[in-house]
Amino acid sequence: MLPVIYSDEFLDHITGRYHPEKPERLRAIANALKTANFAEKIEWVNPQPVKPELMSWIEIAHNQTYIQKLKDIASSGGGYLDGDTPISPRSYDVALLAVSAWLEGVDIVLARENPAFVLARPPGHHAESDSGMGFCLFSNAAIAALYALQQPGINRVAILDWDVHHGNGTQAIVQTHSQIAYCSLHQYPAYPGTGKASEKGLHNNVLNLPLPPGSDITSYRPLWESLILPFLTKFQPDLLIVSAGYDALADDPLASVNLQPEDFGLFTEYCLGITRKILFGLEGGYDLPTLSKSVVATIERCLI
Repeated sequence: MLPVIYSDEFLDHITGRYHPEKPERLRAIANALKTANFAEKIEWVNPQPVKPELMSWIEIAHNQTYIQKLKDIASSGGGYLDGDTPISPRSYDVALLAVSAWLEGVDIVLARENPAFVLARPPGHHAESDSGMGFCLFSNAAIAALYALQQPGINRVAILDWDVHHGNGTQAIVQTHSQIAYCSLHQYPAYPGTGKASEKGLHNNVLNLPLPPGSDITSYRPLWESLILPFLTKFQPDLLIVSAGYDALADDPLASVNLQPEDFGLFTEYCLGITRKILFGLEGGYDLPTLSKSVVATIERCLI
């Protein structure tokens, strides 16, 4: 069985009819998983309600001024953090629940020593300590990594970000932590303009692998085998967190990389060769058919 942490409340973050980061993304993925040939092996987990102590974990990554700003925009009826990042009346509460789901995912993976998938939104890897941007409100993966380090027996956490856009927020928050490694494969140049190969982190704990537009699996595979796997294996993580964005697909409208859904099954296989203690959490991916197929490919490989 593979746990998928999901709630219909994640659909209540309303971004507008034409916004690519829309509730239909989760509906499409959930429907694909419920009709997959391994559907009986999916354990649907409803995240626990938000608890007061959750805020202490969020405040490790985000300052109180930003958190209050986000809350105020939502409570006043909604608005925008920037031109790409709308806030609806329930967005703040939904973002809290998303963080809670990621932390619950950490607990499940560490308890079972097997993978889990957080099917939540809004995404998080562009959210910096004092600002949300690029559809992201709270830095889910970074918060989950910092939380995991406080759990018994966890000394090193690696974050692998295979979203087509660089996770500027995640990197900014974790790059000073010697116990966290961050690795990103991303199209460059592309939004948000960060993620140069020269960025190594304070402890040589950052590996950025920018790829040109038009890249496909023939470009990705050598990077995995010659750079990513050695980097992560040497770090010896007690937990691997995957910022699982699926916007590097050929049919995705927001990027120019040419991966196919089955390629994410290969990426997952590589990750499983490092550890089975993997938390996958949804980031981007905006072409609904190939997004759904890619999540199916990810989870199917975990069940082999």
